[in-house]
Amino acid sequence: MTEPTGYQTLAWREAGATGGPALVLLDQTRLPGQLTYLECGNVETVADAIERLVVRGAPAIGVAAAYGVALGAALAAAPSPGDTAAAAEAAIERLARTRPTAVNLFWALERQRQVLAASVGLPKERGGEQLAELLLTEARRIDVEDQDLCRRMGEHGADLLEDGFTVLTHCNAGSLATAGSGTALAVIYAARDRGYDLSVYADETRPLLQGARLTAWELMRNGVDVTVICDNMAASVMRTRRVDCVVVGADRIAANGDVANKIGTYGVAVLAREHGIPFYVAAPTSTLDMTLDNGDLIPIEERRPEEITAGFGAVTAPDGVAVYNPAFDVTPNNLVAAIVTEHGVARPPFGETLRAWTST
Repeated sequence: MTEPTGYQTLAWREAGATGGPALVLLDQTRLPGQLTYLECGNVETVADAIERLVVRGAPAIGVAAAYGVALGAALAAAPSPGDTAAAAEAAIERLARTRPTAVNLFWALERQRQVLAASVGLPKERGGEQLAELLLTEARRIDVEDQDLCRRMGEHGADLLEDGFTVLTHCNAGSLATAGSGTALAVIYAARDRGYDLSVYADETRPLLQGARLTAWELMRNGVDVTVICDNMAASVMRTRRVDCVVVGADRIAANGDVANKIGTYGVAVLAREHGIPFYVAAPTSTLDMTLDNGDLIPIEERRPEEITAGFGAVTAPDGVAVYNPAFDVTPNNLVAAIVTEHGVARPPFGETLRAWTST
């Protein structure tokens, strides 16, 4: 499958600029104007990068958090496994407070907790170093797994497309949001690799314009025909121009198939239903939260009002005005035509299939 061209969303470095280990992140707050990287040499820098959206997208947040725990353990430099475990646990607690909606974050942190639980009995001498190595190994495993999941998701999702299709997408669910080729955009890349001639409409995705800034940038670099539209143009485009399907990613999917994704996704799904256009969701099974019966139980992050009133420097609303700024919304499962994961394509009703996928 097509892999990202000329950039890497995140990477572990054994020796960063300061001489110690570091997590290097593509700074997505600078795109599309600047392709720059942020070197995170401690846990707080990783947490801050997640909170500021330097790294974003549910799978990428999970991978970054896993590396953040490994970084905390590596910096502990403690011969005692107990001291190193305490540093790793502190890293987990800090990283868990960064963003509440994307369940991949908590899934990755739980995997690191399992490493800690299994480390009981390490020798006191060099046990701390061994534990740090185990945590880094697990982070690398999560990284590689995500790359594989993206490839498999793309192949399954490509079966839903045909040569000549025009796809509408919302927010960014590509290589910038994962360790691999993406979720929703992996579907497009896989179809293109089959020789399909595809076109994409990318909603700008207010208020932070991830569609205009990130999806368009990524698709152009990878040779995919893309047109940016304002969010409030989606209805008109569906009515007056050809749109064959909508493909989006997800930050959390409840057990019944309700989908939390970037704010505005629900509106796109409603419009797609009105215009007879299938609405597809692509996400790995790490995004499934089978502990929640439905989407009403998904915690929705609210972000700073300045993202709306002065998102990119210019003041666009009067000082002191009330602002409501949820980062995500929930699309009910009755508006979703299919959910694509690394295991295949689920059709409504979703519950039984999702349970089977998460029990394997």
